[in-house]
Amino acid sequence: MSTGSTADGQGVVMHVRCPDRLPEEAFRQVLEELANLSPVVQALPPTAALVDLRGALRFHGVDARRLGEILRIRTISRLGVDVRVGIGPSITIAATASGQVDVPGGVLAIAPEDVASWLGPLPVDALHGIGPRQAAVLRDYGIHCVGLLAAVPSATVQRLLGGKAGRLAADRARGIDPRPVVPRALPASASVRCSFDEHTLDGAVVRAALLQLVVRLGTRLRGRGQAARALTLTLKFAGGASWEKTRRLAAPSAHEDDLRQLAYQLMDAAALQRGRLTALVLKGEDLVDADQAPRQLSLDDTRENRLAAETAIDRVRDKFGPRVIGPAAVFRRAS
Repeated sequence: MSTGSTADGQGVVMHVRCPDRLPEEAFRQVLEELANLSPVVQALPPTAALVDLRGALRFHGVDARRLGEILRIRTISRLGVDVRVGIGPSITIAATASGQVDVPGGVLAIAPEDVASWLGPLPVDALHGIGPRQAAVLRDYGIHCVGLLAAVPSATVQRLLGGKAGRLAADRARGIDPRPVVPRALPASASVRCSFDEHTLDGAVVRAALLQLVVRLGTRLRGRGQAARALTLTLKFAGGASWEKTRRLAAPSAHEDDLRQLAYQLMDAAALQRGRLTALVLKGEDLVDADQAPRQLSLDDTRENRLAAETAIDRVRDKFGPRVIGPAAVFRRAS
C-alpha cells in the first residue's frame, strides 16, 4: 500500500494530525468537527486527536475511510485547515498510519487483515511510540524495520530497550494495543517552562523568571477558556536533581494575581539557599472550563481594577504579541 493514499479498510480508531503550530482556537474547531462524527473524541494537544469510530460507522452508514474523507472536506471547506487522517484497528496502527500521510493532508485506512503486511516494511522509527533513541538502539542491533522487530522475541526487545518500553514496542510491532480512546475535550493540565543559560543562584533572576511563567500560564489558560484548581512547581538543579511541589488554589482561577501568589508560596516552600538552578516548570493542574469557576463579587477595588486591566492587557497581547506588555520585573534584564 502506498503511503499518503487512501485504502479500503474497516478501522475503528481514527488518528488526526493537524498542521504544526495550529492556533488553539482552530484546534478547538477541529475537535468540534470530530465531535460531529463521533461522541468519543480524545484531544491530544497541541495538534492531534483520537476518535473511536465504532458507533459512528453504524450511525453514518459508511466505512471508516469515507468518514476520514468527510472530515477532510469539512475542515478544509469550513476552517481552511487540512488534516492527516490515519485509521486502523488500534491507536498504534491509526497513529502510525497518519504519520505516513504526506503533508498537507490525506487519509490512510488500514484494514485489520492488512496490519501485519503493512507494518512489516516500515522503518522502526515510523512505528508510533518508538522514539529516536530507541530506534537508534534497534538499528545498532540490525533491527531496521517493524517486521524484524515483530519477529524478535519480546524478552530480547526488553533487554535492548528496558522492561516496559521493550514490551510495549514488541507488542505494538505485532499490532497489539488494547488502549481505548478516552473521551477528553481539553487537556487536564497546561505547563510552561524556562531554562537558564547558566546555572543561577540569583534570587531576583529566578523570581523574575517565575513571574514570567505565571504570565505565560495565565495567558494560555484564559485563551483556552480554562481555569486551574492547583499549581505544580518543579525546580531542576545542576547535576540532574529536581524538586517538585503541588498546592491547590482556594478557587479555580486563571488570573495572574491568584497564580502569582500561589507560585511564590511554592517557591518559598523550596527554601532555596545555594541551589544552582537550571530550569523552572510551572504547571496548571486539574483544569476546568472557565465558566465552571465561581465568580465571587469582591469589595476589593484594587483586585477588581487588576482584573479589568488584565482583560485589556490580553487584548493588547492578542493584537501585538505576547511579549509586548507585562510586569516590569519580567523586563528587568532590558534595563
